[in-house]
Amino acid sequence: MKSRAAVIYKANEPLVVEELDIDEPKFGEVRVKMAYAGLCHSDLHVMDGDVPVGMMPMAMGHEGSGVVESVGPGVSRIKPGDHVVLTFIPSCGKCRWCVSGMTQLCDLGAGILMGPQVDGTYRLHNGEGQDVGQMCMISTFSEYTVVNQDSVCVIDKSYELDVACLVGCGVATGFGAAVHRARVTPGSSVLVIGVGGIGMNVVQGAKASGASIIIAADTNDKKLEWAKEFGATHTINPNKEDLVAKAIELTNGVGVDFAFEAIATPPTIGQAFAAAGKGGTIVVIGLTPATAETIPISPLMLVLLQKSILGTLYGSSNPQVEIPKLLGLHKHGQIKLNELITHVYKLDEVNEGYDDLLAGKNLRGVIKF
Repeated sequence: MKSRAAVIYKANEPLVVEELDIDEPKFGEVRVKMAYAGLCHSDLHVMDGDVPVGMMPMAMGHEGSGVVESVGPGVSRIKPGDHVVLTFIPSCGKCRWCVSGMTQLCDLGAGILMGPQVDGTYRLHNGEGQDVGQMCMISTFSEYTVVNQDSVCVIDKSYELDVACLVGCGVATGFGAAVHRARVTPGSSVLVIGVGGIGMNVVQGAKASGASIIIAADTNDKKLEWAKEFGATHTINPNKEDLVAKAIELTNGVGVDFAFEAIATPPTIGQAFAAAGKGGTIVVIGLTPATAETIPISPLMLVLLQKSILGTLYGSSNPQVEIPKLLGLHKHGQIKLNELITHVYKLDEVNEGYDDLLAGKNLRGVIKF
């Protein structure tokens, strides 16, 4: 069958929306008719060449929801008609990391930027018969996609698929960074540097954890206003005042208990470190360019002030557990999801959507199929 998809052929060039041939699901695989896909900055890192991939062309997109159309042999827990959220890291359930409860570190994750499916072969092909890779093995910027069952989370059909797509990456990553990785405590102080699609959900996670001071920092005043609606108690625009000095002032001179970096630059990681107080925890979420090898922190202060620097992937959460949990929190009014969607695009408008992302117009743009 055929499927229209947004494909990258070369870094720093626009995505090409074209018709591809899509194979039938093989053993352990399912075919999903996509409903919605989120425009996440991680795809942009690949498009800009900051994060290298194993091959091009590649059908992009790693955040999305849809309905299962068909299943291959060996699939038992998923059936046609199921509503699903795709996970950008598969979880095999068998490797050391999965059996230890850290499914976000599944060994299969090593292949998510390489292009082929789990078995090393391809499901998408262009008009010239050329294999087309799949971003994170799921390529959500495609009308139909064939994925391994390990990349699929079945959800209750009562959940709306537009907001459900967001919990496949952005919400789970940001919320989990606060709740699972940092383990923000009640009454603590929090700084979030960068309040886009990821950082805004760190704010939500910090609020849900009972933080008393939640400082949102961004150069975009519109996002700072949005942050207040999601739970921020204070805001800082680093273009107008010193970020570190203001964060320390807002915490009565001691620095924040938890600092999150969601922009992905060494300088902002350095700011997060400097703004954290004694015994503070710094969580790095953003994907810095692969060429960045150092961060500007003082090893002496790391020791003398007993700070902790942590990385987090997928919010250090188990997607099969976290995705339904987040949708349940939304259903009961405990987190905001609808409010994250600031613009809906057609597949043919995918490049316009990324232009809007770079211009700071969106928290999350989504593609509706």
